[in-house]
Amino acid sequence: MNEVRAISIFVRAAAVGSLRKAAVDQGISPQAASHAVMQLEKSLGVRLFHRTTRKLSLTEEGQRLLQSVEPALATLSSAIDDARRAKDEVAGPLRVSAPMALGRAVLWPSVLEFAALYPEVQLDVRFDDHFTDLVSDRADVGFRGGSPPSGGTIARRLLPIQLIVCASPAYIERHGKPSTVDELDAHRCTGYRRANTGKQAPWEFLIGDEIIYRDVAATLCANDIDAETDAVLAGLAIGQLGSFSAVSHIRGERLVPLLTQHMTQRESIYIYYRHRTEQPLRVRTFIDFMIERLADNKAFFLEPAELRG
Repeated sequence: MNEVRAISIFVRAAAVGSLRKAAVDQGISPQAASHAVMQLEKSLGVRLFHRTTRKLSLTEEGQRLLQSVEPALATLSSAIDDARRAKDEVAGPLRVSAPMALGRAVLWPSVLEFAALYPEVQLDVRFDDHFTDLVSDRADVGFRGGSPPSGGTIARRLLPIQLIVCASPAYIERHGKPSTVDELDAHRCTGYRRANTGKQAPWEFLIGDEIIYRDVAATLCANDIDAETDAVLAGLAIGQLGSFSAVSHIRGERLVPLLTQHMTQRESIYIYYRHRTEQPLRVRTFIDFMIERLADNKAFFLEPAELRG
């Protein structure tokens, strides 16, 4: 027996004084309505209605039950209405999960723009370089750099990640610049320590048609990409930086790209989410907004002509 449905029929029948009218209101047959109420009475072990051919009235037990369940049904009805409205309004809570590495450089400006456009959305943005899925993070939308996430989510590629070796003009003026990968051994280099493993990430290079990995001795290592970028900008060392961190500085002539013939473009930045049909409007609107702002946005990667230059 569906107790909530049976109680709803009982409450409506008590209000209109007729099981037949209650059945019409509920969109079911009179027989189904009568059966539901009888099953409820059987389950409770009491009669809820006095029944005659012309009249339906509450017993004392029925009156007590009505007084007890009406507030709860009103609350349930209000909650259902709220859920329906949430599907059609750009309002309510929105949880976003993203790596710290992408936060300030790529995502945050667009997130702030969205927040200004839709002030009724309560954004909860969590930056964490340890990758977790949407379920464990209790997130509506996630971002990820690397390979597309799996596990029942939809992933949309936003941007390529180019790994660009670069140095500041001040570093090059003092130490010169390498013309081959092997010459990096004679230079000061930065390193990035991955949050999920605690290990220093190797540098990677395209040699011919093959990607090779090199463990570069780091004179300065950090587990924060922005901190590593700052070290390269300060002229302390050469770094291999993601394009999303480096491109604005390269175009602003604060950094110089090196060894571009060996640059790799193996990974990408993705937005991922559950099936759109399951999402309220605020989530769908955020997904569309971020895709519009970021997908293939040339502000975050170098074009072929720039690499040749």
